[in-house]
Amino acid sequence: MNSERWQQIMEWPLVAAALVFLGGYSWQVIGQPTGRTGEIAFALVIVPWFVFVVDYVISLVLAPDRWVWFRRHLFDLAVIALPLLRPLRVLRAITVLHILNRTVGTAVRGRILIYTASASALLVYAAALAVLDAERGTESAINTFPDAIWWAFVTVTTVGYGDMAPVSGVGRMLAVCLMLGGIALLGVVTGTLASWIVEKVSENADENQSATVAHIHALEETIAALTLRIEALGGSAAAEEQPTEPQPRPDRTAETPRTTM
Repeated sequence: MNSERWQQIMEWPLVAAALVFLGGYSWQVIGQPTGRTGEIAFALVIVPWFVFVVDYVISLVLAPDRWVWFRRHLFDLAVIALPLLRPLRVLRAITVLHILNRTVGTAVRGRILIYTASASALLVYAAALAVLDAERGTESAINTFPDAIWWAFVTVTTVGYGDMAPVSGVGRMLAVCLMLGGIALLGVVTGTLASWIVEKVSENADENQSATVAHIHALEETIAALTLRIEALGGSAAAEEQPTEPQPRPDRTAETPRTTM
């Protein structure tokens, strides 16, 4: 089995593992279960993490060039190391939506927009869970999930009202990562919008250019037809104005003289 075949097999299992992890982590942070339910929630977090580790190790072993594969899949390693990034595995499901494949340009642009919107929503939600988990029990103002969601929205948009701020080291590290992620997502949206505007302007310019070329060809044909018509009329007028040759007069000396009576 090669690396590509393994990735095809693990595509949907990894998406399912990410969804399970997101549900278990949300249950842990928001619900704060204890006892038997707490153990179940903990298992829902650990089992997907184990799936991610197995997938990473097998993919690395099957890779033709392991060092190159390692450098190109640093995000997968970060997903294993950082719980915050594990829910972002859900975004893999977006790449299989065939409804976007109507045309090449719109497919790429639509896929980017949907991916960016989904990434933004998941990033805000996961960051809210992580910061609430890190700040709970401290002197921070982020003590409830609605407060955490508000803080995540304010931070990802780089607005920074200052009404809520993390005080722990982990919370501040999450804030930095969230701000960098917000800037990157904003850049993607801006670039996509700019490319759409450039494409529309180019289409209009091409249409105007085509219309202009067609008008020029039509004018050239009209001028050529008028030139031929003028030449034909000029030839007819020249033929009518050409003088006729004079007729010779009869020779009177050759006439028979009359006799008088």
